[in-house]
Amino acid sequence: MKRTKRIVSLLLIFVVLFSLSTVNAFAKSTTKYSITISAAASLANAMTDIAKLYEKKYPNVELSFNYGSSGALQKQIEQGSPVDVFLSAATKQMDALKNEGLLYNSTIKTLLYNDIVLIVPKGSTLSIVNFGSLCNNNVKVIALGEPTTVPAGQYAEETLKYYGYLDIVKAKAVYGKDVTEVLTWVAGGNADAGVVYKTDALSSDKVEIISTASLASHTKVEYPGAVIKGSKHPKVANTFLKFLTTKEAKAVFDAYGFRY
Repeated sequence: MKRTKRIVSLLLIFVVLFSLSTVNAFAKSTTKYSITISAAASLANAMTDIAKLYEKKYPNVELSFNYGSSGALQKQIEQGSPVDVFLSAATKQMDALKNEGLLYNSTIKTLLYNDIVLIVPKGSTLSIVNFGSLCNNNVKVIALGEPTTVPAGQYAEETLKYYGYLDIVKAKAVYGKDVTEVLTWVAGGNADAGVVYKTDALSSDKVEIISTASLASHTKVEYPGAVIKGSKHPKVANTFLKFLTTKEAKAVFDAYGFRY
């Protein structure tokens, strides 16, 4: 029994050392790689910082990013767009691609969590104090993400339905192609209020967070990631996906307000 445990321990040590040597060898490789990451728009700010950290560690890898709503990115992948890694703002789109056999299932992992918040333009005088205030007559335009393709829009509608305000708000709603557009409308004063992710709201000094939606009011906001089967360099793509779970990457996500 003791001998078996000892053998298992030695094997585990060998696996760890082999993995480390593989990573080090890859980092020192002179072969050039180009990796394309399709990521939810709400990840753009954090990804910009993380890309710099990754490329410093792996200077032989060039990262390209394609941002948009998770639904639109899903459709692009289904249509054969050259993508190596998909980072979604919801499990719905990731599950769809998994069911279609377009992912390396072993690479699928939940990376982050976020919150849904109600925002108004900085300095708003409309006395919006909570989600219920959206029903007030003086609130004319409310920005939401398109719920069929934008996860933030889906979460927003779930939240408004939970509170009992959905029908009233839909009559005043304008729908953005992604959460970044919703934020832009509110920040520019083109909407009286909007529903976005907390991380997006924190990225702008032109909006104010009025209320955070109860976690019970909507599906959990989680960000799964995976390597696409069509990737020309799946092993390299997986190093980027794994990098998102390192201390360096987590420090960046923390700074932008994401949760784990």
